[in-house]
Amino acid sequence: MNIHNIMEEQVYSRINDLYDKLKQDNASWLSCDCENCRLDTVSYVLNRIPPKYVVSGRGATYFSDVLRNSQLNADIDALGIEGIRLVNSAKRPYHNVSRGKCVEEEVPSPRFDFPTFQGVVMDGSSFEPLSDATITLKIGGELATMRDITWANPCKTFKTTKGAYSFWVKSIVAEKSGEQKIFDFSLEITADGYAPISYSFEVPVVSADNVQKGELNMTYALKIQDLFLFRADIENPME
Repeated sequence: MNIHNIMEEQVYSRINDLYDKLKQDNASWLSCDCENCRLDTVSYVLNRIPPKYVVSGRGATYFSDVLRNSQLNADIDALGIEGIRLVNSAKRPYHNVSRGKCVEEEVPSPRFDFPTFQGVVMDGSSFEPLSDATITLKIGGELATMRDITWANPCKTFKTTKGAYSFWVKSIVAEKSGEQKIFDFSLEITADGYAPISYSFEVPVVSADNVQKGELNMTYALKIQDLFLFRADIENPME
């Protein structure tokens, strides 16, 4: 399918203009304007405005007046400033590394490609998302390598992301296509003032040749059950 959200170009252009203007004005709170920080801000805005999808050039022409709408652009700019402040206050590790250097060297085919792992850490007493928790993913008892170094391992949870975490594990070479194997993973979760916990799970994977090179597919994802941490002075009823 050749379907495109034309808001991507609009947001990308305006966010770059905002960063350039803030840098030119020497904004005291702007600590970084690297490519990754800019892309994080673009993603922040795109997730908060309605998309405008087109298939043909005629569709793009139809939406040309929409893209010139002053209120829409004002909304993009307001969200852009909000996103820039947020991204600058919680920069990811390796945020200033060029995108070309972020992706680990590709494993040759056939190989085992893993789904992205997604989950949420909660306070076991209040059932509220827990921020400032540290989650470490291991495979076979060893620290799991990510396909992209901007996907930190260990990673942290933040208030703005409501206790969510995610991992994208680097592929592993296989002997042949169609090989079936079960991989053992474990999560170790810690947070100040809370008793640490660990959670183990198995992931069956079939090796393949026709895998997409270095491309993230969020539809190929594994949702981990919600994990609960209890304060160190409270007995965990789940034990």
